Amino acid sequence: MISLTEKAAQHISNYLTKRGKGEGIRLGVKNSGCSGMAYTLEFVDQIQPEDLLFEQHGVKVFIDPKSHVYLDGTELDFVKEGLQEGFKFANPNAKDECGCGESFHV
Repeated sequence: MISLTEKAAQHISNYLTKRGKGEGIRLGVKNSGCSGMAYTLEFVDQIQPEDLLFEQHGVKVFIDPKSHVYLDGTELDFVKEGLQEGFKFANPNAKDECGCGESFHV
């Protein structure tokens, strides 16, 4: 299960509207970052047959089965802290994260 907060869903929905196309977003992981794995986010224009679909607050989140192993239970939030804003990942599978929160280790 992948979940979105209302703030994250609203932010994604606004971008999809501005963009004028897209089925939703794809959440994934790649080998990178200072902690071993990095989160990836991208717009989805074409759904892949193997995609898993999670939908909350009217927003579709697609994830490939390989990434789902590392992200199951993750909540995606959109936060504003001071002058910075961005997505924040609450991943129960992460044993350690880098200081910026963009990469993790399982």
